[in-house]
Amino acid sequence: MALTGPEPIFTIHAELAGTMNLGATPYGERRIIDIVGGTVSGRKLNGRVLPGGADWQIIRADGAADIQARYTIESEAGHRILVSSEGLRHGPPAVLEALARGDKVDPSLYYFRTLMRFETSGADVEWMNRILAIARGQREARAVRLDVYEVE
Repeated sequence: MALTGPEPIFTIHAELAGTMNLGATPYGERRIIDIVGGTVSGRKLNGRVLPGGADWQIIRADGAADIQARYTIESEAGHRILVSSEGLRHGPPAVLEALARGDKVDPSLYYFRTLMRFETSGADVEWMNRILAIARGQREARAVRLDVYEVE
């Protein structure tokens, strides 16, 4: 498997609302984080993240966050792109505690990757219907940065 080049095809900077914690369920600690906006920029796509999506997480017994996110991007031309993303974030307990506090943490200290799929009717972005992408993530206090790479 190869990723397309050393540079991401685009970067997503998604702004987040506060965490809604649903508590410990039979599957783990369940959390929902609303996505309230953001930007998309890069060599293959530019646009914005629309409000209305969310990141549904389960914090597993081993401390890893099992992530499922659904949200919408609007391209510069106004075409809407549905994003479906599933991934994992884990690291040493002290690093995860710092992230939970909203501290700035070097992303090389933890693992944050997602598998992404896209769906759109936009002619200028229809290529996205036929790719899989892997994103390397970085958690910020009230945002997530995803460097997105196409899988070839």
